[in-house]
Amino acid sequence: MGGKPRVFIAREIPKKGIDMIKEYYDVEVWPEYTPPPRDVLLSKAREVDALVTLLTDKIDEEVIKNASRLRIIAQYAVGYDNIDLDVATKHGIYVTNTPGVLTEATADLTWALLLAVARRIVEANHFVKSGGWWETKTSWHPMMMLGTEVYGKTIGIIGMGRIGKAVACRAKGFNMKILYYSRKPKPDVEKELGAKYVDLETLLRE
Repeated sequence: MGGKPRVFIAREIPKKGIDMIKEYYDVEVWPEYTPPPRDVLLSKAREVDALVTLLTDKIDEEVIKNASRLRIIAQYAVGYDNIDLDVATKHGIYVTNTPGVLTEATADLTWALLLAVARRIVEANHFVKSGGWWETKTSWHPMMMLGTEVYGKTIGIIGMGRIGKAVACRAKGFNMKILYYSRKPKPDVEKELGAKYVDLETLLRE
């Protein structure tokens, strides 16, 4: 006996996370950007005590039944549709995921895309990098790349879960009228952020 248990990490994750895992496991990390092929995943699952997986790694009955040493599948994602939970439970294998870790990051990205479209950021960036300003002999003009203001506009949010609420928080900072559609009203969000629950047709129209 002796030695650390083994873990296979199906894609490179931030070094800090790998270093934490190394305190308890002998670690092997799949080095490619693409997911490990099926045969590699099957082979590694048979050899290790733990798997760190992503949504693109199909952990089904075949993988689990042939992984007699496996004790935990740690999903590096919020979702876990790629893992057969019933089979894992039947074989006494723990399955974990990472709920909530991307809420603020996703809301930030949503806002970055919204601002990029409204203010024509990508278009303007291309204009500068391609030399358009030089070809037109124009570095500024009152009508150039005007875009549209975001401040004070109406935003429609479909789904007022964690991410929807985080987007609404940012919208409040831009003094926006916040409309949302969800499976059911969220009185707490309405009170906190001044959001208004509407049906989907109204949201899309306004």
